[in-house]
Amino acid sequence: MKHVLTLLAAICISFSCFAQQPAVGTAVPEIKLPNVKGTEVVLSSLKGKVVILDFWASWCGPCRRSMPDLKTLYKKYKGKGLEVYAVSLDDDKDNWKRAIFEDGTSWIHVIDLKSDVAKKWEIQYIPNTYLIDKDGKVVSVNANHSALEQQVGKLLD
Repeated sequence: MKHVLTLLAAICISFSCFAQQPAVGTAVPEIKLPNVKGTEVVLSSLKGKVVILDFWASWCGPCRRSMPDLKTLYKKYKGKGLEVYAVSLDDDKDNWKRAIFEDGTSWIHVIDLKSDVAKKWEIQYIPNTYLIDKDGKVVSVNANHSALEQQVGKLLD
């Protein structure tokens, strides 16, 4: 019985290593997803920049309503080293592309068609936003717009 419990504990620990939301102060797990042109974009390729990692979808009203504030923040800090890596949880590429066009967003857009990344990160709802520093560590999770702007400013001003 003791061996069975040890084995079960080992299995639980193993699975938790592969599926968990990164906590503040921890390094972000790698993400590699296709962009609008089908080219895979690797999150770690943005190391050295401050990154807003935004999980969203075209059908998510709150996600779409947050885009104007995110666009303002991006415009203000892009030249200072801010990048947005937007992970869509859409299951239809056409809807995803249409939303990007309608929202007029010019940052990095990738799509997680099978929700593999969302499952790995334990994304339970959207929008879900992470602020990542230049070293690839989480600074904040789901900060409201004013707090996010203040944190980005501290990292880049």
